[in-house]
Amino acid sequence: MTAPYLECDRVSRHFGGLAAVDGVSLSVTREEIRAVIGPNGAGKSTLFNVIAGSLRPTAGAVRFKGERVSGLPPHTVAARGICRTFQLTALFRGLSALENVRLAVQARDARRWRLAGAGAALADTRRSAARWLERVHLADVAATPAGVLSHGDQRLLEIAMALAQEPELLLLDEPTQGLSVDETARTVALLRELLGGGGLTVLLVEHDMEVVFSLAHRITVLHHGRVIADGLPDDVRGDAAVQTAYLGGLA
Repeated sequence: MTAPYLECDRVSRHFGGLAAVDGVSLSVTREEIRAVIGPNGAGKSTLFNVIAGSLRPTAGAVRFKGERVSGLPPHTVAARGICRTFQLTALFRGLSALENVRLAVQARDARRWRLAGAGAALADTRRSAARWLERVHLADVAATPAGVLSHGDQRLLEIAMALAQEPELLLLDEPTQGLSVDETARTVALLRELLGGGGLTVLLVEHDMEVVFSLAHRITVLHHGRVIADGLPDDVRGDAAVQTAYLGGLA
């Protein structure tokens, strides 16, 4: 039997007496878009931080392509092919949009350690960064400092930075948080465009149920740090425990 692409095996993370994540197990297959949802305090962001290496699990293990990654530092996890966005945008606000993406491209370019050929490497990374800005429809703000972009454009820029690292697993943490209805629709359309070609596995934390049900292949629901449902969107939508815990009776 083929091992799961991403596997959380009875993962727990405690903060003193608080079990923010409590024995969570989930398996994600290659090229799947999996959403993790739940009410505030359910443990979604804590689970993300454990997978990405920002937090060490108190118990359990995270495996990626069959190899344990839990407990590794974030830069090592990223080098293994797991990249993420953040609930609060993490940008170099004084640098241009292009330079932000160029730094992300450079992080995956082995030539960054070489003295010889540095000029060619810089030109290549700039071209690659420009292509990623075009992919997220931000080419017209390439020279604009990231800190003065609209919130919606900052969200798109962070997605471009994550994708520019050529991840195999992309962790999207609340990509539409704080966006207007129009910005959310624009972001969802772009994500469909970027992810529709396959080749990328996605774990998505999102509070907007319309976004979740329109993008996710499967949904895992957390409540009080535990999994209370896991399945196809229609099955989760109709789950009584989910409706009680999170969806407020949405049928």
